Amino acid sequence: MGSIFQAPALTTQAMPFKVLVVGGSYGGLSAALNLQDLCSGLAPRCGPKPVEGAPVIETPQFNIDITIVDERDGFFHLIGSPLALADEDYAAKSWVKYEDVPAVSQSPNIRVLQGSVKSVDQTAKTATYLPHGLISSPENTSTLSYDFLVAAAGLRRVWPVVPQSLRRKQFLFEAGDHIRAATTARHGVVVVGGGAVGIEMAAELKLVQPQLKVTLVHSRDKLLSSEPLPDEVKDKSLELLLETGVEVRMSTRLDKTEEVVDEDGKKAVRVWFTNGESILADQVSLAVSRSVPSTEFLGVNSTGVVDEEGYVKIQSSLAFPAETPNSVDHFAIGDLVRWSGIKRCGAAMHMGYYAGNNIHQRMIQLTSGKEPTFLKLDEIPAMIGLAVGKKAVSYWPASGVTAGEDVMQAFFGDDLGFTICWNHLGLGNGKKL
Repeated sequence: MGSIFQAPALTTQAMPFKVLVVGGSYGGLSAALNLQDLCSGLAPRCGPKPVEGAPVIETPQFNIDITIVDERDGFFHLIGSPLALADEDYAAKSWVKYEDVPAVSQSPNIRVLQGSVKSVDQTAKTATYLPHGLISSPENTSTLSYDFLVAAAGLRRVWPVVPQSLRRKQFLFEAGDHIRAATTARHGVVVVGGGAVGIEMAAELKLVQPQLKVTLVHSRDKLLSSEPLPDEVKDKSLELLLETGVEVRMSTRLDKTEEVVDEDGKKAVRVWFTNGESILADQVSLAVSRSVPSTEFLGVNSTGVVDEEGYVKIQSSLAFPAETPNSVDHFAIGDLVRWSGIKRCGAAMHMGYYAGNNIHQRMIQLTSGKEPTFLKLDEIPAMIGLAVGKKAVSYWPASGVTAGEDVMQAFFGDDLGFTICWNHLGLGNGKKL
């Protein structure tokens, strides 16, 4: 049961608390906006909804100055990337510049800097910032001081898993070129990799362009082979993918591709497999590369913050490891943390809410001496929601496997979850899509 939040008088502070959020996607925006709610005496937007008649909880208000540093110039709906690279109208919808996100642009407490954080000094609580488009050098960087830091930069994914453009205008050109190339593909498109990205990429392309020959190639005998999911989920995913009309080659490994001239004298791509077989295509999309955590700014693993793969080692409070300097004022959330569960935007937004709450608790502690009541992250079991054409498959340990158009509507709506995420984060500043 939720509680009703009531704001007492503003807590007196000599200066605003400075909060630096590195990354402006699902987790970063969630942390910033939930923290802003709490510091304004409001119920956190991603927390339990207040229930009428429940006990009133007073939330101390604080002056805050939140800086979000992001490489992109806007919020990109990462879940919708497969559709954004298949449909130009959806591409335009999926990327919203920060200046057009009301919850960000209309907030007096939040500013967004397009660029990157190059390094962090946990002891001094400072970060080195490089604006977008400038060469990394001492004269081009500046120092950002902070009281609290939230690392939410996610994973670095390659093309065409996600667009590489950092500006919306550039992205629309990038997506448009990719879509037009697929549209004119006489021999079809080959998607290599049967993970979630490859499945959705192939299915969305076939859904938007049903006349196109789309082939998905996977090296294992089950789709989603790298995920700790029941075989029933993997088999159902294959069933739905075949229903869309996508041709699927299982247990087939890519060997090489070579440019050739077809019988009409036009350029094409010969796709060779390790079993000696080959097919002709016009476009090959690789959805198999391993994503890398965007944690270079936190230093190498000798700092004790990240592990050997670059993921941030967090406590259940989402704080940095206790043995690192000022750990209680440094938080990490989303895909770049080492935690259980499959990487999902829902988990990132949930972590952002927890981080916002725990930073607010630290502010209370620093101003009143009261011991903080941190929200603690539980272990997250393997779960998934996967869009496959007009249907979706989901798996929750408690409810098992479900699939169908109703599952698609529940998990993704009509726009691969854009409206669901936008409204959950309150990006419309009170106005829902």
